[in-house]
Amino acid sequence: MRVPSPRHPRRTRGVALPIALILLTLLLLLATAAMRSAGFGFIMAGNEQFREAAFLAAETGIEQTYAMGAFNPENTTLSTSGTVPGASTDTYTTQVVTQLQGAPQGAVYGSSWNAFSTYHFEIRSTGRSARGASATNVQGVAVIAPAAVVITGAGGP
Repeated sequence: MRVPSPRHPRRTRGVALPIALILLTLLLLLATAAMRSAGFGFIMAGNEQFREAAFLAAETGIEQTYAMGAFNPENTTLSTSGTVPGASTDTYTTQVVTQLQGAPQGAVYGSSWNAFSTYHFEIRSTGRSARGASATNVQGVAVIAPAAVVITGAGGP
């Protein structure tokens, strides 16, 4: 008995090669897309680090202004700047602005504190880091002092 042979045996050969090439091309495209996505992720993570460094630089400016004690109601504006300790590229610029035109506000009415007044200030600090990252933080400050006093010292006349 004879076994029937296929009529066109040459047409069925070589189909695996084109299918394998198509699958390899698809895998190459997926791998390329994954690498680009990972690269963008690294860039975004770096930008977030620089933004955080700028925020911390602005906070350092506020802390340095507190340390200077530069709160005098007679000075309407006082500006300072500096570099964050331990960082070569992170800088800050602060500005202390007297609020309410330097007018004293009453402290607590009807107590032993009525001989004191509060003076209001605003600290505006801008921190800068690498890649042009910047952050601005604003902090309000109320200083309690005798009602008729001229403050002298680091921020005074």
